[in-house]
Amino acid sequence: MTSTASPNRTELSFPVRFRLRTALVFASLLWMPSSYLEAAGLEITILKSSDLKAYNEAIDGFKATSPGSAIFAEYDLLGDLERGKQLAKRIRTSESSLVVAVGLKAALAAKLEIDHIPILYMMILDPIKHHLTAGNMTGVLLEIPSDRQFKMMRSFFPALHRIGMLYDPEKTLNKLKEAELRGPVHDFQMQGFPVTNEKDIPQQLRTLLSESDALWLVPDPTVLTDESVRFILESAIARHVPVIAFSTEFTRLGALLSLSVDYGEVGRETGRLAKRILNGEPMMTLKPVSVQRVRISVNLKTARYLGITIPKDVEHLIDETY
Repeated sequence: MTSTASPNRTELSFPVRFRLRTALVFASLLWMPSSYLEAAGLEITILKSSDLKAYNEAIDGFKATSPGSAIFAEYDLLGDLERGKQLAKRIRTSESSLVVAVGLKAALAAKLEIDHIPILYMMILDPIKHHLTAGNMTGVLLEIPSDRQFKMMRSFFPALHRIGMLYDPEKTLNKLKEAELRGPVHDFQMQGFPVTNEKDIPQQLRTLLSESDALWLVPDPTVLTDESVRFILESAIARHVPVIAFSTEFTRLGALLSLSVDYGEVGRETGRLAKRILNGEPMMTLKPVSVQRVRISVNLKTARYLGITIPKDVEHLIDETY
């Protein structure tokens, strides 16, 4: 692919590449009364898919808001689902009052082997797609609901109407359909440009940039790779099309705006949900929840280059600028 000059071009250092890959992994990637709990304490089991920094940040956040009397037992699948199933069988016969599954493999293992202990999942993209819907299971969503994102986009870009999205039909078609359904509510016209492999990106990106007011990046491992990210960002900036992304790493590299979820906040929200369950709220009434706080980052250099002014009334919402 041939890159076009960007006002924010920098070489990707190892730390930036590492953080970006973490972001892309997330583009490829019971019941006891509270008075009893306070008196006797309880055991909460944490089952994590692997030893990722993002997972550990979420676990730290969970511990900060979970019941203060809790005793934690922690297990690591080391990326091995079969190991996870064996660990889950062990947990099934333990005294644990709650299982927190961190990552997809941990959640799948827990669902397969544990049916009588409440399970909370976190750090999973699209849990419904992976059928994490057992009667004893709920959790915290890693993504921000489209409606909420569109509302924020409208606040930051009052004149924006046509939004283009690169997507792999096998991975993010549902995301596009949801966007096409909810976008018009906020006066956005959504258009998807299918990408089945990385070779499709140049042509589809050119078409998107000629037909759209903005490019909306969503976590899709076919579209977003180490090699494609810079090409997409630089091409969009060169055509004066702003990019709206889902990680501060994209903002750092030139995206105009990112709406992202802090991993620690995912854990804290999971801790608050755990308290509700352990205080006796029936699992069947608890749908997956979203984090309360969204992290907003803006690249002011890109904004100036594109001639875009951020409205004064939303400046206080911005967490980071570049």
